[in-house]
Amino acid sequence: MRWGYVSRNVCDLVEPPRIVSREVTPLTLEQAQALLKSVREHRLEVLLTMAVVTGMRRGELLALRWSNIDFERRTLLVLHTVDYIPRYGYVETEPKTAAGKRLIRLPSFLIVMLKQHHDQQRKQQLKQGGDWENRDLVFPDMHGGYFNPNYLLRMFKKLLQEARIPHMHFHDLRHSAATILLSMGVNMKVIQELLGHSDIAITLGLYSHLLPSMQQEVVDKWDTVFGGEDDEEDEEED
Repeated sequence: MRWGYVSRNVCDLVEPPRIVSREVTPLTLEQAQALLKSVREHRLEVLLTMAVVTGMRRGELLALRWSNIDFERRTLLVLHTVDYIPRYGYVETEPKTAAGKRLIRLPSFLIVMLKQHHDQQRKQQLKQGGDWENRDLVFPDMHGGYFNPNYLLRMFKKLLQEARIPHMHFHDLRHSAATILLSMGVNMKVIQELLGHSDIAITLGLYSHLLPSMQQEVVDKWDTVFGGEDDEEDEEED
């Protein structure tokens, strides 16, 4: 075009490929309970419980350190994420947005699980001796280093099969946390902060389609409060 061979940029005539969003398959509360029950005493029990309860991303879980957890205040700080990149190895970075760095409050039962997990990890560390790579990771591999995310996905797939739960992506556990919290009536703003979304519009865009199905609960509550009076009025009109 610069040399006068064409009158316009032909790239402008090309339509970009349509982005097809992947169908999300979050767990129901019953499925989540079944999955966590099936992994009791398993190496991934605490990690999967954390994923379902906190909605943390895979990379955030694998980068979590014991120093990020305050057992007395029952909180943890999400400060980093890690991924494995071929030819580069494990790369640890900070969250993409300021909201990604966040404080998450933990329920008592999860604090108990983490303490037990910490004790078991110390035993493993003593067993490994000098071979232990002390990175202070909450969910390391068998030698204290980063847990390979691809190996985690293979283990997760196998555990789903054993629990007779349809195939799903690990990231769907994050969606499961949000949908379960919504079904419990948790405010969308709280869910936004828990997941580390920079804007509530992101949270609404992902989960607002679930809100209409929750309106029946609102209707039922109104009927509980005012239903008796409405019935009496109907009888008088008749």
